[in-house]
Amino acid sequence: MNAPKVANDNGAPQSSLQALRQNVAQGLRKLLRNPLSCAGLVVILALLLVAAAAPWVATHNPLTQDLYNTLKAPSAEHWFGTDEYGRDIFSRLVYGSRVTLYIISLVTIIVGPVGLAVGVVSGYFGGWVDTVFMRVTDIFVSFPGLVLALAFVAALGPGLDHAVIAIALTAWPPIARLARAETLSLRRADYIVAVQLQGASSLRILLRHVTPMCLSSVVVRLTMNMAGIILTAAGLGFLGLGAQPPIPEWGAMISAGRRYMLECWWLVAMPGAAIMLVSLAFNLFGDGMRDVLDPRSE
Repeated sequence: MNAPKVANDNGAPQSSLQALRQNVAQGLRKLLRNPLSCAGLVVILALLLVAAAAPWVATHNPLTQDLYNTLKAPSAEHWFGTDEYGRDIFSRLVYGSRVTLYIISLVTIIVGPVGLAVGVVSGYFGGWVDTVFMRVTDIFVSFPGLVLALAFVAALGPGLDHAVIAIALTAWPPIARLARAETLSLRRADYIVAVQLQGASSLRILLRHVTPMCLSSVVVRLTMNMAGIILTAAGLGFLGLGAQPPIPEWGAMISAGRRYMLECWWLVAMPGAAIMLVSLAFNLFGDGMRDVLDPRSE
């Protein structure tokens, strides 16, 4: 007779908890072995901390104009200088991090479930369902992301929320294709066939057996897509179609400062450096997440 598994206070088998701890510890070790991924994680955590503590980190009100201190170079009073209205650039960058995280969060919340659902359903059922879903996906993929986002924003009108919707509408097709490829490799697996023979419904198979197996790849792709989301949002802001003044958005700050960039380099250099640093951090962290979550990577 087999010995029963010892359960902890929460009722979970001790062996399951040990396996979870081992997986988490192994994943952390993989991540820590990659110094570039660790550097990206540090930058992302710093961005989250700065955004959360923006009222305490910022040295000035980001919206207050001071026409007596316009276009001042970086100094002890204004660390990153001032813009054409005398607003402190450092403070605007700090509050702009909230806008960036707002866009990333909403786009990810929309794109992840939509792309995963479309890809899993298309790959599992095949046939005309796969044909219809993939042809719609091909239509979206056939246009450059920024151009398609511009078209959607032009139809919806400029604004931060409209920019989020436009970016989300252009960012889901790669997720759907990835989830479909993963599902195609899983739907003929022995355990899926066994569940089908036991009479499980298609919905149960998709939710309980196929979707969890696709989650790790989708999470990695979403993490690496965040850099593209930041660049697209900055591009829309640069063109005046994203966050509207006086909201301190990094792309809009570059657009406003380009008229003075030859004499006042900090107007463009500071928000440009912020966009580059955060985008690079998400790319590096996504590469580390791939090593952690993808069992095929060594």
